[in-house]
Amino acid sequence: MTVLDDSTAPGLVGPPNSHGPRRDPAPLLPDPEPVRILGTPAAKTFDAELQRELYRRLVLGRRFNQQATTLTRQGRLAVYPASTGQEACQITASMVLREVDWLFPSYRDTLAVVARGVRPLDALTLMRGHAHSGYDSYEHRIAPLSTPLATQAPHAVGLAHAARLRAAADPETAEELVALALVGDGGTSEGDFHEALNFAGVLGAPVVFLVQNNGYAISVPLASQSAAPTLAHKAVGYGIVGRLVDGNDALAMHSVLSAAVEHARSGRGPVLVEAITYRLDAHTNADDATRYRSAAEVDAWRARDPLTLLERHLRAAGLLDDAGVAAIARAAEDLATEIRAQFDNPPDPDPGSLFTHVYATPTSQLREQAAELAARLDADAAADADAAGGEAR
Repeated sequence: MTVLDDSTAPGLVGPPNSHGPRRDPAPLLPDPEPVRILGTPAAKTFDAELQRELYRRLVLGRRFNQQATTLTRQGRLAVYPASTGQEACQITASMVLREVDWLFPSYRDTLAVVARGVRPLDALTLMRGHAHSGYDSYEHRIAPLSTPLATQAPHAVGLAHAARLRAAADPETAEELVALALVGDGGTSEGDFHEALNFAGVLGAPVVFLVQNNGYAISVPLASQSAAPTLAHKAVGYGIVGRLVDGNDALAMHSVLSAAVEHARSGRGPVLVEAITYRLDAHTNADDATRYRSAAEVDAWRARDPLTLLERHLRAAGLLDDAGVAAIARAAEDLATEIRAQFDNPPDPDPGSLFTHVYATPTSQLREQAAELAARLDADAAADADAAGGEAR
C-alpha cells in the first residue's frame, strides 16, 4: 500500500498508482498466435517477384551457412554459429531496411550481414579470430557482430536517438533512419536487453528489436529462461508494440518486419518482434546438441524448414518450376565457389592493429606494449632470416 502525506514531492500528490503514463495495453499486445501467411488467402496478395526473390535469397543463405560450416571443419574458421533454419529471419531483416538504416547483428547473424552487401570473407573475419570486425561499419551501416549477448541492443537505441537529435539540430541533414537490432532468445535474459527496451520506449526511438526465438540459449531451453506468455509480451511492459510471427514463414516475416520498420520510421515508436524459429544445426561447431534435444524434435522442425515451406508454396502457385529451382541452385554453388576463392589466400592479420582502435590517443601503457610487440616481431623476422640463410649455405 502506498501512503502519501504532506512530505510528498510536488506534483506527486494523488491516489496511489496514478503517477506516470497510464496507457491502454491492448494496442501493444501481440496477436494470440504467430502471424502466418503461407497457406492462407493473404499469400495471394504478395508480389510474385518479391516471393521469388525471397526464395532465391533463402537458397543462397542456406548455401552460405553450409559453406561456412565446412570452412570451420577445415580449420579455416575458428568457430561458426550457423543460422541454418533461421534464414527467413536473417534474409528479411536485410531486405526491409533502406540504405540509410542501420543493422545491429549478434554473432549468429553473419548471413544478415552478407545479405546486406558485405563480402563473405570480411563478414567472417571475426570467426577467423583475425579482427573484431572485417568490414567498415559506416560504409555498410552495419555494427560489428556482437559476441556478448544483447550489448548491441542499447547501441541501436543510442544511434537511432542520436540521429534524431542531429536531424532536429540540422534539418537539412535529416535522415529518417531506423535501427534494427537482432537478438536471440537467450539475449532477452540479459540486462542490456531490458535497458534497451526501456530507453527505446521512453525516448520513442525509431528502433525495431527482432528476437529470433530458436528455442535454446546454447543448451538452455526457453522455459528455463522466461515465464512470460511469449517474449513479444515483454514489449508491453516498456510501452512499446509487440508482434509475434512465424519465423519460418518468409512471407509473414517480410510483412511483419516491413510494417514494424515503417512504424518506427514514421515516429510512432519502437517495435519488438518475436520470430518463432529453430536452429537446425548445433549452437556452434563446438557444441553437441544431442545432449539437450532429441533427433525427433529436430526432424519435426526440419519438416518446417523455411526453404521447403516457401518452395512448396511457389510451386503450388505456379511461380516456380524445376528450371527455376535449378538456376537458383547454380547461383548458390557460384556463391560457394566465390567464398572458397576468397579463403584461398586470405590476408594475414596485422598484429599492430591490436592497438589501433582502443583509444583515440593511445595511453603510455599501450604505446609501451605496441613497441614491445614490434620489437618481438622484428626479432622473429631476423631469426627466420638467419635460419633461411643457414639452410641456403
